Amino acid sequence: MLTPREAARTILSDVVPLPLERRPLAECLGRVLATDVVSPIDLPPWTNSAMDGYATRAADVSAPGVELRILETVHAGRFPVRPLGPGESTRIFTGAPLPEGADGVIRQEDTTPLDGDRVRIDQVRDAGRNIRHRGEDIRRGSMVLSRGMWLGPAELGVLASIAESVVPVHRRPQVAFMGSGDEIAELDEREAILSGKKIASSNSYTLSSLIRTAGAVPVTLGIAKDDPEDVRRRFGAAAGADLLVTSAGVSVGEHDHVRSVFEEMGGTVTFWRIRMRPGAPVGFGRLGAVPWIGLPGNPVSTMVTFELFVRPVIRRMLGVALPFRRTVRVRLAEPVKLGPPLRHFLRAVVSEENGERSARLTGPQGSGILTSMVLANALLIVPEDRKQVEVGEMLDAIMLEDTVHVEEAPY
Repeated sequence: MLTPREAARTILSDVVPLPLERRPLAECLGRVLATDVVSPIDLPPWTNSAMDGYATRAADVSAPGVELRILETVHAGRFPVRPLGPGESTRIFTGAPLPEGADGVIRQEDTTPLDGDRVRIDQVRDAGRNIRHRGEDIRRGSMVLSRGMWLGPAELGVLASIAESVVPVHRRPQVAFMGSGDEIAELDEREAILSGKKIASSNSYTLSSLIRTAGAVPVTLGIAKDDPEDVRRRFGAAAGADLLVTSAGVSVGEHDHVRSVFEEMGGTVTFWRIRMRPGAPVGFGRLGAVPWIGLPGNPVSTMVTFELFVRPVIRRMLGVALPFRRTVRVRLAEPVKLGPPLRHFLRAVVSEENGERSARLTGPQGSGILTSMVLANALLIVPEDRKQVEVGEMLDAIMLEDTVHVEEAPY
């Protein structure tokens, strides 16, 4: 069996970003930039006022009480037509271009308008200030966003500010997924679920949500029965997907048909077990050109292995350079005793106080206790050579909402 790090490296070894497509800017939130973006303009495009007030020359406002002549009024969207000379000012509003000769803006609350197009400067604290210089944010010809960047609200704002209405982004992966098992039921079989005759397919909802949250498009194949023909039919429906994900059916039971049907259809299996808990029965291979990742069926195992192995694949297909969440150091706040010599990923709550993170388990760690994932904000990593960890010892943890990512699997 491979270690989790070896498995992650193997899975990502030949995954490449999907081809680029050009999308309207309004549709690019959460997409990944496919090319570098160079600005065609300076931003701001002209030196402008950061305040409502009066554009002045610092030489004229060295002391309070000075009176200046007002040449004109310039609103945002208009341009001044008269340069400032000694003893002159321009009434100006936020965002309006600064007139030639001005080097600062006195805010209006520090002035008193007088009769005859004149103004008195009551405070000179802003002499030579309150201006935004041309190009102070972005210089023409500079690279403003680089290939592989995740496009969030700020990035979309930058693109809009340089008039990029259509953006080259990587195509979103289509991720086909299915569950399997005669005992699993969709929610329209509510009575059978509530009576204990069937088990609700929670994985259908967690997987769809995880795929969507990772940035891909979920394509549900439904729940395959414990019947090779039904499994084969659903595999066939995955044609055209960029990634195939299954849950359950990859163990060694006589009703676990996913692997055997996968191979009968020409799929190649690279590995099908990993030295970890929860989630040892993870399979990986290819069905034609489509990568396949077979996840275990227990709900917690499904979510943990998705985080470690499927999410990085989606991020790489999206064009992200750093597919894996980092690990952080945490101090154990309670003792932990473990069983088999496997690398354990325990659901934990990590809190921070005085700059130090501490971790406690969410409670029982059975792979069917889905509520433990609701409580957890981290996966605590216990190396396979540790059967017991004492209070105060330091371990690594993956923060489940961490936005900092790394190039190689840190687990």
